[in-house]
Amino acid sequence: MRKLKIYLDTSIISNLFADDRLDWKQTTNELFDAVLPTGEYEFYLSDVVIREINKTNDAALRERMMNAAKNKNITMVHYNEFEVLSLAKQYISEGALPPRSVDDSLHVAIATISGMDILLSWNYRHLSNIERERKLHTVNINEGYTLPLRITNPLEVIHD
Repeated sequence: MRKLKIYLDTSIISNLFADDRLDWKQTTNELFDAVLPTGEYEFYLSDVVIREINKTNDAALRERMMNAAKNKNITMVHYNEFEVLSLAKQYISEGALPPRSVDDSLHVAIATISGMDILLSWNYRHLSNIERERKLHTVNINEGYTLPLRITNPLEVIHD
């Protein structure tokens, strides 16, 4: 059986260091410490994650996040930029994501076009909720992307 392909958005990397959300921090660290090294799944992130990390004002935190993103068990995904931008714009124009969620729309488009099975996110408002997932899936189907993309949080891939 093939390994599931999992795309990590920026909230996953940032919550490795989230002292204001200790439950998310603990779960995310468990993902990095106990799941990533097993090779059970294929993990990916994109240059959009790197760009968002680079916007972090705290230089020490930015460096820690960048080091986490460079984990040897995470692969940088490559994609067709025109295709991603087109699909991301479609999410916003059809109301699947709000206009201010440009980076979120890029994460979903990259994950969709790259054939990811799962997009992991702690962003419950714009990504990791069933209503958004449904709307995004509808756009994907209408645009010819039939592989379902599950959008969830790390708790769903951590198991005993």
